[in-house]
Amino acid sequence: MKKRKGIKRTKIGKKIYKIYLFRHGQTHYNKNRWFTGWKDSKLTSLGIKQARIIAKKLKNKKIEAAFFTRLSRSKDTLKEILKYHPECHIKIQDDKMIERSYGKLQGSSHASFIKKYGKKRFDIIHRSYNVPPPHGESIKMVEKRVRTFIKDLLIFIKKNKVNVAISAHGNSIRPFRKYFEKTNIKQMMGWKIPYDKYFEYNLRC
Repeated sequence: MKKRKGIKRTKIGKKIYKIYLFRHGQTHYNKNRWFTGWKDSKLTSLGIKQARIIAKKLKNKKIEAAFFTRLSRSKDTLKEILKYHPECHIKIQDDKMIERSYGKLQGSSHASFIKKYGKKRFDIIHRSYNVPPPHGESIKMVEKRVRTFIKDLLIFIKKNKVNVAISAHGNSIRPFRKYFEKTNIKQMMGWKIPYDKYFEYNLRC
């Protein structure tokens, strides 16, 4: 059947479900400018305040399911958000959206790396899309597993028909935003991911 000019076909009966994505609050490693990666660094007092800022921003939203990683900073940030959401009965750990692994550099300082290898090498290791740290992950590698997480997430939302909160990490948020905001690698790598802001996306199903 030909579509008549000027008429938009609507998806009758479909609802919009929300995805609320946010970064954990500042950790002690973040504060001291150390390579964190998969190290389990706790939130600072400022990090807890930042988590509470996000919690208040999401206070009046409806959240029925939540995703987090095994790292305490993800769990503790989510804990602040869910204080306002007794309706959230589904909580799932999923490490496909865990922070980027910095491999052998985890636990070492940015300053010591720069002193030894120079600022140019640091910028490549810290913000290159293709180049991984020694025994670590590039952002390209992180994007591959985050895409798998997104695929599973969309299936989950369509099946359960719920709004979702995701307590993620700076470098796993990058490819998540790139996917939903339809941006390119250069834009993704140029973002500064804030500690006290959330990103909201719609899924119609």
